Amino acid sequence: MKITVVGAGAVGASCAEYIAIKDFASEVVLLDIKEGYAEGKAMDLMQTASLNGFGTKITGITNDYSKTADSDVCVITSGIPRKPGMTREELIGINAGIVKTVSSSLIQYSPNTIIIVVSNPMDTMAYLVHKSTNLPKHKIIGMGGALDSARFKYRLAEAIGGPISDVDGMVIGGHSDTGMIPLTRLATRNGVPVSEFLSEERLNQVLEDTKVGGATLTKLLGTSAWYAPGAAVSAMVQAIACDTKKVFPCSAMLEGEYGFNDICLGVPVVLGKNGIEDIINIKLNDAEIANMKESADGVQNVNELLEL
Repeated sequence: MKITVVGAGAVGASCAEYIAIKDFASEVVLLDIKEGYAEGKAMDLMQTASLNGFGTKITGITNDYSKTADSDVCVITSGIPRKPGMTREELIGINAGIVKTVSSSLIQYSPNTIIIVVSNPMDTMAYLVHKSTNLPKHKIIGMGGALDSARFKYRLAEAIGGPISDVDGMVIGGHSDTGMIPLTRLATRNGVPVSEFLSEERLNQVLEDTKVGGATLTKLLGTSAWYAPGAAVSAMVQAIACDTKKVFPCSAMLEGEYGFNDICLGVPVVLGKNGIEDIINIKLNDAEIANMKESADGVQNVNELLEL
C-alpha cells in the first residue's frame, strides 16, 4: 500500500508520521515544492522508526510527481494555512490554483488513486477536484467532518468530565466556523444521550466551542492546527487501506442525498477500499435540516468564487 502526502508542512508531516506509526502502509511519499524540505522531514521521521517500531518507508521528494506513481491514496494538504483573523474562505484564491495543479499531477501518475482533500476551504477544494478531474465521485473525499467530530468529542468529554472513549458524537455540514453542525441531539455517553449528563446551556456551549475549534487553535498557535488534522487523515487512510468499512463524517459529492445536488458537504459515509462506499442518510429533525440548508448555502457561495 503506497500513500502520497502532498505538502510537507506541519499538517502533511503529521499525516505521514501517524500513517507510518500505524504500520499499515508499505511506503509514504512526502512531496513538497520547497527544495529539500520533504527530504528533511522524511529523514527525520525515518530516524524515529527504530524508536517507534514501524516498518513503513517514508520518502521525501521535491516536486517530482513521477515518484508518486501508483499511489493507492493521495492526500492533498498543500496551500497556505489560515492566519489569525483569516477565514477559510479567504484562502480560496491562492489555494484553488494549488489544489487544481496538484490533483491533476497526482492523477497523471496514479489514475486509479483515491484523493483525500485537506486544503481549505475544504468543501470547495473537494468540489474543485471533482470538477477538474475525471475521478469517480467515490474516490474524492474531503477530510473536515472527521476532524470536527474529534473536536466535538473532546469538548463533550471535557464537559462531562469523563474519558473521550466514553463519548460518541458527529459533526456534519460544511467545514467552517458557521457551517458545521454538531449533532448534540444524537451524541451519547456509553449509549446514553449526553443530555442526561449535561444541561441544555452546557450542551449549547459545547456546540459553540466545537464550531470555533479551528479558529480557537489558530488564535492560540498563530497558524492552523496540525496534530488533530494529521490524526484525522491517518484514520481515514487506514479505513481505506485496511477496508474497515468504518463510518466517518466526510465531505462527499451529493447527488440527491439530504436533498442537495452538485455540492460537497459533510455527511456520514462508509470508508473502505473503494473510498466512499456508502453515504448514510440519517434522519434529521427540522432544526437540523434548516441548519444543513444554511450550511449548504454558505458552501455554495464560496463555490461560486471558483473559476471552473
